[in-house]
Amino acid sequence: MAASSAPAPDAVGLGLRRALLGPLRAATPGSFDFLEAAPENWIGVGGALGEAFAELASRHPIVCHGLSLSLGGPGPLDETFLGKLRRFLDAHRVPIYSEHLSACSDGHGQLYDLMPLPFTDAAVEHVAARIRRTQDALGRRIAVENISYYATLQPAGMTEVDFINTVLERADCDLLLDVNNIVVNATNHGYDALEFLGALPGERIAYIHVAGHFDEADDLKIDTHGAAVSDPVWALLGEAYRRFGPRPTLLERDFNLPPLDELLGELDIVRGHLSRAGGRRRRAA
Repeated sequence: MAASSAPAPDAVGLGLRRALLGPLRAATPGSFDFLEAAPENWIGVGGALGEAFAELASRHPIVCHGLSLSLGGPGPLDETFLGKLRRFLDAHRVPIYSEHLSACSDGHGQLYDLMPLPFTDAAVEHVAARIRRTQDALGRRIAVENISYYATLQPAGMTEVDFINTVLERADCDLLLDVNNIVVNATNHGYDALEFLGALPGERIAYIHVAGHFDEADDLKIDTHGAAVSDPVWALLGEAYRRFGPRPTLLERDFNLPPLDELLGELDIVRGHLSRAGGRRRRAA
């Protein structure tokens, strides 16, 4: 089955969490434009939860953001999972599939965390080859996300942004741009967020993530997805639109979920930035 159309450049979306199933199904039409789901949380799920997911997927575009593929990991790709994933994406006509530019496994199995990759040419070749294989297995182009990280692996042969750009080019894949992760990393590792943003290839941005973080100290931010979006992240999102034009934008919230109306209020802030950048979408009354 062919994928549905990708979300419009001025589309705004929310992460699909089980705790939000009821509120999302009852939401006023036009409250959001698309949903993002982690396929690992929904493949093979039946019963009332599976029916609720299928009903939402029948009414709203669904993009998928993977959690466990471990594109940069040392072990072989899970070909069995890739087969299940392709069937899931096809069944729900998913227009965009993304994963993290990271490793989440070692030789013994899943680590249940996103580990950074060394910024070296060898790592580029390793992860780019795995991305190309993933794209072949899924029969579609994928996007990879710039992750947050708290330690660098040595020796580093290139900068983070050069590493990302080289992977995108050699794998010929797209970018899921997480502006919160740029703010977190720029603070923790002492680089300029605007300079980093400007060095990215705007033509490869499939969509954007925006999320909240925790300020542990002036020079330490923790990427939690458990708080409202901060002013520095909103500012960088606006700058991304000014530099690259409107892009579909997804608000991530994984923990400390507030009432849906609060999340929709943050989507209205996204819409405001989109409007100032040339998008014209408004929340339905």
